[in-house]
Amino acid sequence: MLDDRVARVVLTASGGALRDRPRERVYHATPADALAHPTWSMGAKVTIDSASLTNKALEVIEAHWLFGLESARIGVLVHPQSIVHSFVEFADRSVIAQLGAPDMRTPIQYALSFPQRPPGCSRGLDWAALRRLDFDQPDLERFPALGLGFRVVDEGGTSGAVLNGANESAVEAFLAKRIPFGRIAELAAGAMDELGVSALRDLGDVFEADREARRFVGSRLSGATVG
Repeated sequence: MLDDRVARVVLTASGGALRDRPRERVYHATPADALAHPTWSMGAKVTIDSASLTNKALEVIEAHWLFGLESARIGVLVHPQSIVHSFVEFADRSVIAQLGAPDMRTPIQYALSFPQRPPGCSRGLDWAALRRLDFDQPDLERFPALGLGFRVVDEGGTSGAVLNGANESAVEAFLAKRIPFGRIAELAAGAMDELGVSALRDLGDVFEADREARRFVGSRLSGATVG
């Protein structure tokens, strides 16, 4: 739990393969479009989540639970270079940033070796070659899935399980070319609206919320195909 010395935590997002496209082209993007990530090489599911910013919605939820932060103390910025991975802004408005090459081996190594820091397996940063670092506010009209993560933090209960289950089911449908890209977030939001929020008493409630979310998406896909 972070104490009141921390004003907020800011997560960075690469913005995915569609970050520079206008809203209409984002909505109708194909799997080939969304899988063409300019920086990271990841599996299909994670790459699609990066394109929709659902990956960052899930990280917002993680930050809430890991550090006890309410939604107002969690921020997200789009950072195409993927060099700055997060910021911690303190109450005195000073900021500490975590920087590193865009290589997931570094955080994996640290998770396995914590609290030690053995020699790294990733390349170091060439500071002389680092000419610019860009940051932009995410566009929630083009990428509404990010807003669903903040909604989960505020609503609590089963909302996170519903979001995750609906998104996974919708991504499967998108990769199978049954829905356009923009329908992923629409279906996830629709599941959250339709199923509402229940209290979490045990893991059984999580699994049931996940099943209901997947059923909801499935019920909206009967016979659906794209192009």
